[in-house]
Amino acid sequence: MSIFVKRKTSDAYGGLRQSAEREFKRQFFGLLLVIVTWSLAMGWLLALATNAQSAVTTPEIGSVDVVPAQYQLGQELYLENCSTCHIGIPPAVLPTQTWKNLLQDSQHYGAQIKPLVDPPRILVWKYLSTFSRIQLDDEETPYRLDNSRYFKALHPGVELSRPVQVGSCVSCHPSASDYNFRQLSAEWK
Repeated sequence: MSIFVKRKTSDAYGGLRQSAEREFKRQFFGLLLVIVTWSLAMGWLLALATNAQSAVTTPEIGSVDVVPAQYQLGQELYLENCSTCHIGIPPAVLPTQTWKNLLQDSQHYGAQIKPLVDPPRILVWKYLSTFSRIQLDDEETPYRLDNSRYFKALHPGVELSRPVQVGSCVSCHPSASDYNFRQLSAEWK
């Protein structure tokens, strides 16, 4: 009788164990199915979103830096106020200190100009200071392009046949008057 009880008891535990294993496998495969379905759905949605974005043409980025929305008004004001007399140059060409001095001074390269007042001045300053570069402690503040170490760094190996002036940018950058310094003349491509 004791053998019969042992066998029946072991069969009962074995049946429970098998039942638990089947339940675990069912839950595991159910979870796996949910994950695979979710992944496929997200991949499909991502593909749709990517195709929709690539169908929209984006305008060519003219300046060296992509300008986030929070600085675009400052960039527009900079170009509106500065490129009416000369080509607007990207802020990265001159150090921050140069831009600060230029914004504060009414004497602008020998011409008397009306300085910007707040709030446009603040917006222009935020744009220029964000996209310009630092000046070294022992460095003189450059006011001419050819004195700027950043201008030299942005034009490595370029032998210039004449002194650099703001108007001479168009000889290498044909769309510089449209603030597009990415497009180069055929000679430099």
